Amino acid sequence: MRRSIRRALWAGVAAAVVVAAVPVTAALGAGSLTTSFAVSSDWGSGHEVKVTVTNGTDASVSTWRVEFDLPAGTTVSSSWDADVTRSGDRYVAVKKSWAGALAPGASATWGYVGSGGYRAPLNCTVNGTACGGGTTPTATPTTVRPTTAPPTTPPPTTPPVTTPPPTNPGAQKVVGYFTQWGVYQRAYHAKNIHTSGSAAKMTHILYAFGNTTGGRCTIGDSYADYDRAYTAAESVDGVADTWDAGALRGSFNQLRKLKRMYPNLKVIWSFGGWTWSGGFTQAAQNPAAFAESCHALVEDPRWADVFDGIDVDWEYPNACGLTCDASGPNAFKNVVSALRSRFGSSALVTAAITADGSNGGKIDAADYAGAINNLNWLMPMTYDYFGAFAAQGPTAPHSPLTSYNGIPQQGFWSDAAIQKLKSKGVPANKLLLGIGFYGRGWTGVTQATPGGTATGAAPGTYEAGIEDYKVLKNTCPATGTIAGTAYAKCGNNWWSYDTPATIGGKMSYAKGQGLGGAFFWELSGDTSNGELISAISNGLR
Repeated sequence: MRRSIRRALWAGVAAAVVVAAVPVTAALGAGSLTTSFAVSSDWGSGHEVKVTVTNGTDASVSTWRVEFDLPAGTTVSSSWDADVTRSGDRYVAVKKSWAGALAPGASATWGYVGSGGYRAPLNCTVNGTACGGGTTPTATPTTVRPTTAPPTTPPPTTPPVTTPPPTNPGAQKVVGYFTQWGVYQRAYHAKNIHTSGSAAKMTHILYAFGNTTGGRCTIGDSYADYDRAYTAAESVDGVADTWDAGALRGSFNQLRKLKRMYPNLKVIWSFGGWTWSGGFTQAAQNPAAFAESCHALVEDPRWADVFDGIDVDWEYPNACGLTCDASGPNAFKNVVSALRSRFGSSALVTAAITADGSNGGKIDAADYAGAINNLNWLMPMTYDYFGAFAAQGPTAPHSPLTSYNGIPQQGFWSDAAIQKLKSKGVPANKLLLGIGFYGRGWTGVTQATPGGTATGAAPGTYEAGIEDYKVLKNTCPATGTIAGTAYAKCGNNWWSYDTPATIGGKMSYAKGQGLGGAFFWELSGDTSNGELISAISNGLR
């Protein structure tokens, strides 16, 4: 059940220099390249630091290299927007290869989470010269602009007048993931949710993901989240972002505009995912502190109106995902309880959970039923049951609704997860059925029907073994169905994925079971006119 489509976060395709409104040192030293460290927060057992590299020279700087020591007992546990290496207590941070040159007066920002309480870096140099102090700045925040900042006051743009239909006329929930990294290589933006017709069919958007570094909620990608400047052509409402001090940009601002266009649409910030679930283990040690950090971030005054709640995507409590967790069966329940207490009764608190319905499997490892009273709904991830992470096969549909003769593992189908959760006391109307907007595939396959052997993962646009529905519908159309989902063999490649027809059947199942609706991973896998989300919305009516 590895959602490797989410795992990689496509490292290396992030866009230009990350810049943000951060404290900078008052006297940077004119005529030099300087660096300053600003403590974003310090919770005793750890801290978060933003580092700003500023070009005070009169020429562009093609690259930068920051070197510093950390006092004994303090280490960097994670970092972002720079390539960071360590030798003893000495750290070296180098500009990302995708980041552009620093123009005169421009700045680049990167950051790290460190262990223990904050202690100032020592012996700091940038490109071989002194950083300019290397201590915590105390100056007031200043907006730092990128290399090619547009004018402060953009040319006036008249937004188009639109009267979209009401959001999802059906009674049940239609919930979908919008990924922060989709704005890079995939070029999928909040505007696409509108132009595809998807926004009119959805009740909730899950923004994926925030990080859980150090047992607390942290920003995942500041550039994509709130700093990328959208042009008028890219923007939801046809109005370009500004560089005025305090202006919100990035996907957060675009989602704000989307909500104004669709007043019934809710947005939930999802934290964790395959890659970023590691911090939940530490969060379980102090759920109240975790909840406090999450509330402070989600309700940050800069974007508090964007989000209607928080989603927990912990893969997996008291079990193994990318890493293994041994927090105990009550950890998930305790974390959710703390979140509900801090966010209050009016906020949405939801969770994406395992769909392992096997005896003694991941559903049995945590007390999901004990958490349900503090959750608006649960989303068992009923996809990724099988795939080319088992390189030699056997081939099998990654999202079977039911069992079938020859299924590789008992309990690895959607209905098994739904029935197990219901049997534990989770109300059916608090369960959403999961749909994948992508397929999983093998190569080296000779057998057309499921159960064949393979030699490895089939080629994919972004990752071997995974491909979007919008691609597969044309390159490898479905040739058969099994267990409520579709499959196809094209040459020596074998794929399984859901189609509008199989989704229709799954929605009939959801209604028959009295489920609260459906959710899907993720928006950019659908066609430009929203074939799959239309099948969900229509099927739930």
